Amino acid sequence: MEINFLALLVAALSTLVVGFIWYNPKVFGTIWMRETGLTEEKMKGSNMVMIFGMAVLYAFFISFILQMLTIHQFGALGMVGGDPTAAKPSYAAFMADYGQTYRTFKHGMLHGFMSGLFFALPVIGTNALFEKKSWKYTLISGGFWVVCCTIMGGIVCGWQ
Repeated sequence: MEINFLALLVAALSTLVVGFIWYNPKVFGTIWMRETGLTEEKMKGSNMVMIFGMAVLYAFFISFILQMLTIHQFGALGMVGGDPTAAKPSYAAFMADYGQTYRTFKHGMLHGFMSGLFFALPVIGTNALFEKKSWKYTLISGGFWVVCCTIMGGIVCGWQ
């Protein structure tokens, strides 16, 4: 299994598209700004190049691990220590039988959704509790990552 860096980059960039829609004032942007205490004036002083650059880098990190969670063949590779050349013949036979099984956008979306719902949302929710953020903030921010992980999972799993 080789890592598809182009798929990871596209998956990372997809978060910007989702964010553009999700945080639009006509969708959740106005509520999110109110819940975070941000205003347009506060945002004007921000270094947006750095913010978007780091956001893509972090999304790339997420896409990297989603690849391991959505593509089952990485599990088989992990069982042989990550080096297919050192594996027993049974690994080659397994990959011959199941090499592309479940490598679909739909299957990746399923695992991406589960990762978002059962990992990203609880992480954001826990932080929100200690930061004394509202449930609206938790649902908007956590929901964003559930949607992003769903799409990212589909991209990294389905792109062969």
